[in-house]
Amino acid sequence: MRAFVFPGQGSQALGMGRDLADRYAVAKAVFDEVDEALGESLSGVIWGDDGDALTLTANAQPALMAVSVAVARVLEAEGGFVLADRAQFVAGHSLGEYSALTAAGSLALADTARLLRLRGTAMQEAVPVGQGAMAAILGLDLDAVRAVAEAAAEGEVCEAANDNAPGQVVVSGAKAAVERALPIAKEKGAKRAMLLPVSAPFHCAMMAPAAERMREALADTAIAAPSPALVANVSAQAETDPGIIRDLLVKQVTGSVRWRESVEWMAGQGVTELVELGAGKVLGGLAKRIDRAVIGSSIGSPDDIDGFLSSLDT
Repeated sequence: MRAFVFPGQGSQALGMGRDLADRYAVAKAVFDEVDEALGESLSGVIWGDDGDALTLTANAQPALMAVSVAVARVLEAEGGFVLADRAQFVAGHSLGEYSALTAAGSLALADTARLLRLRGTAMQEAVPVGQGAMAAILGLDLDAVRAVAEAAAEGEVCEAANDNAPGQVVVSGAKAAVERALPIAKEKGAKRAMLLPVSAPFHCAMMAPAAERMREALADTAIAAPSPALVANVSAQAETDPGIIRDLLVKQVTGSVRWRESVEWMAGQGVTELVELGAGKVLGGLAKRIDRAVIGSSIGSPDDIDGFLSSLDT
């Protein structure tokens, strides 16, 4: 059994998706539609030479979604199938959840582009630059990291934000509190504890203003039942009800990304293959760290697509 998964922020790279757009008209159409929805040439940023511009949260989020959806649509067009024919579930890491919903027919591409532009902007504006931070804690499990965050908080926000894999948990919150968490984590046995190069403290209570802006935007957005079902970040289980999905997308802004639990839940349902669609290879690499019985792979180029479609014929 297979699941298609979609990467989050940090996987972006200049030039991503250009080879897809050059080779496949259906991929080029995705980038054109995103550009039109945003009223500007985001593709020009993606395929340009300004890495700082692409890294901006308001650009990186819709850009990564565009690449992921382009891969998904090429797979469907070249393979002559819809995703639900070839996978039991979709899931995405943080913004990748929007990519998953779009690929699964739950959100319209233009709506998703506008939502992610708003989401990126709102998340950046929720906390002034320099007041928040995130840090990766390696070598401790989720409960241990939660204890570290609680000890470091001292009345400020410090929370476990991303549970990515066993021994790989990210904390997020006020800059001083996150900095206090680093030596505490090492005292408790962490192999490494390091600040991440991010511009805001994502997936913690400090993102509440952004969550409210997304609540308003999502209230006016049409959401259909995804096919295949979405394994949501917040609930770590399959969801198909549009009302529940809308609520979870709001909660996701301040809530923890339960990626380890999501993969474990899918494995428990019989998933043995996790195929990452889009830029980078982060989620494909995490798969085996979460469950050795799950095979992880990544599809981001025409060669990857050819290889995957060939494997379906054997």
